[in-house]
Amino acid sequence: MRILIAPQEFKGSLNAAEAAAAIAAGIRAARPGDTLDLLPMSDGGPGFIEAMRQPGNNDIAAVAVEDALGRNVLARYLIGREPRMAIVEAAQANGLLHLKAEERDALYADTFGVGQILAAAVSGHPLRILVGVGGSATTDGGAGMARALGARFLGDDGRELPRGGAPLSALARVEWTRPPAFDGVEITVATDVTNPLTGPNGAAAVYGPQKGASPAQADILDAALVRYAMVLRRSLGVDVANIPGGGAAGGLAAGLRAFLGARIESGFDAVASVNRLHERLAAADFVVTGEGSFDVQSTQGKTTGRIRELATSAGKRCIIFAGRADGSSPDVRTLAELEPDPAIAMRRAADLLTEVVRRWASELARSP
Repeated sequence: MRILIAPQEFKGSLNAAEAAAAIAAGIRAARPGDTLDLLPMSDGGPGFIEAMRQPGNNDIAAVAVEDALGRNVLARYLIGREPRMAIVEAAQANGLLHLKAEERDALYADTFGVGQILAAAVSGHPLRILVGVGGSATTDGGAGMARALGARFLGDDGRELPRGGAPLSALARVEWTRPPAFDGVEITVATDVTNPLTGPNGAAAVYGPQKGASPAQADILDAALVRYAMVLRRSLGVDVANIPGGGAAGGLAAGLRAFLGARIESGFDAVASVNRLHERLAAADFVVTGEGSFDVQSTQGKTTGRIRELATSAGKRCIIFAGRADGSSPDVRTLAELEPDPAIAMRRAADLLTEVVRRWASELARSP
């Protein structure tokens, strides 16, 4: 058989390329005669650059930036030759991947480093910048990103506010002039999150806990983002409080819209188009995908859910591998079947994934 292997990252343990390699190893152990087509996927978060890279048409550049806590990290981005564009993965700067669990600071982590990547990317005079967002450690509405590009966030006393999401609760006005380097540059945000910036389905309420926020801190951040949206509307004339997807990456998407006029598009569709997903799926006999946690969000536009939908529509059989899953389904297999302890499963994710895939592939070999 020809098998398409198209997982996204197993958050906290494997990136998409590592997950694809582990799955491939499991299949080869049981079915050495199969033809495997590896396609690591991303919806805009970690792995976006690798998923979008086209050898021969993209050059990798790197720039020293600040992570979400202000520490120096080296961030990579892509420079596309044809068309002339830059591809940015925001998590290279503000991603949780740079932080240990105990370092997460939901109230004060910020996106300054994302602005630094954008400044470097625009210096190459692209016609378009595609910004993949996701996997962030921040909930500052993109204020740090804008600050790195020259924005000032002032309180009632006229003083500059500290960085982070929580200080935005004291925001009185924003001073901003769009840098001339961005004139004529089309900015697009790639994300499959549809949450708005604020409210019960907003950035702080839904994603704050993943970034270390307690329920009380999530409330503080949501109130700060409500204030932020109000001041942006008054200072810049842009209303970002309720735009679909504005809550992506702790509101970074809303900030990119407010300060740089970005439009928000599907990260999955961007990766699928560049990598000819539909064509490769049509050529496959079987489709394998996966992620760290398969839950209700997975079926609401996330990568694994979208791939399963496409496979079903094309009449292809599909199997999903995940670290864990809510409920049970015959087309979902989990690492928890082999290792019920989540901490151990994350540490041994590659080996466990290969083994659970090998067992499935052995069953497939015996089926008609």
